[in-house]
Parts: sequence; structure tokens; C-alpha cells
Amino acid sequence: MPRMQHIVLVKFKPETTAEKIDEVFSVIAELQNKIDGIENFQGGPYSSHEGLNQGYTHGFIMTFADAAARDAYLPHPEHEVAKSAVFPFVEAVVSFDFECA
Repeated sequence: MPRMQHIVLVKFKPETTAEKIDEVFSVIAELQNKIDGIENFQGGPYSSHEGLNQGYTHGFIMTFADAAARDAYLPHPEHEVAKSAVFPFVEAVVSFDFECA
């Protein structure tokens, strides 16, 4: 069964401090210890000189065991808690999922 990659790009509001961004990423990273099926989490700030980020400042990737694990994560109460901690500081977000081997 293929794994699921969940990619999220975040454009934080300009007034959001680096400390708050670190806190937000800690909350998101902790989800892998609270929700079954999350195999890996990696994230951080945009770091390319290419300049194709369209204002998105940070991103993360979560690897799920499969689509069913991702589907269980989306409405999970811990995910909802994390979203409520993150969204007040976010100007825009893009989420994109795809299957991989």
C-alpha cells in the first residue's frame, strides 16, 4: 500500500515573530506523537535563492502510512487543536497530498 505525502506551504502574517513560528512548528511536529499513522514530519523556512515561493515563508511534509491514515488525521481532534493554534498567525496556506512508494 503506498504511503501518503502531505505537503503544506504556509505564508505567515508579517507581524508573526520567529519565536511564534518556532512554537507553531513544535505544535505541528508533536502531532506525530499524538496521531497514529504519521510516520515522519519535516519542516522549516523557505531557503532557496530561486524566489519561486510566491510569498510562502515556511513549509512542512508529513508522511502517512497510507491514505487511510491521512484520512483519519484530517478530522482528528488533535489536528483541530493544532489548526486553532496555527491559523491565527497564517495569512495563506496551500495543502497538497500525493501517494508515493
